[in-house]
Amino acid sequence: MSTRKSGFTRYSSDHFEPQEDMDLTAQRRLRGQLEHIDYTVFASNREVIHTALGSADAEKFQRLAVAAALARAQWVKEALDMAENPSGFETRQVMRLAELRSRYEELSSVYEALRRMVERGYVTYTTSAT
Repeated sequence: MSTRKSGFTRYSSDHFEPQEDMDLTAQRRLRGQLEHIDYTVFASNREVIHTALGSADAEKFQRLAVAAALARAQWVKEALDMAENPSGFETRQVMRLAELRSRYEELSSVYEALRRMVERGYVTYTTSAT
């Protein structure tokens, strides 16, 4: 199952559902194997992502928030400017709006991805010592 939010597709994980004809020992063995796979994926993500990104802090999140807000504002401002003369939009104007929307959606997706990385423990969140 997948859901789409603002240009980003998130896949829901399916949970282990044993086959009706599988005996308990085989179910336990399979469940253990699946847990081992999940842990391997977690450990790999934590190592690779933490090495690439280091830790996250309020400043990194704020920079992303400001970048996304600026992109959103630019996109909407351009659309409002276009609406001042709504007699007909040129293809290049519409393409420009699509590009601006894409920038905003990408930056918003990056925020969601970084937040999810902190939530899952792939990246540590550090607070300033104030």
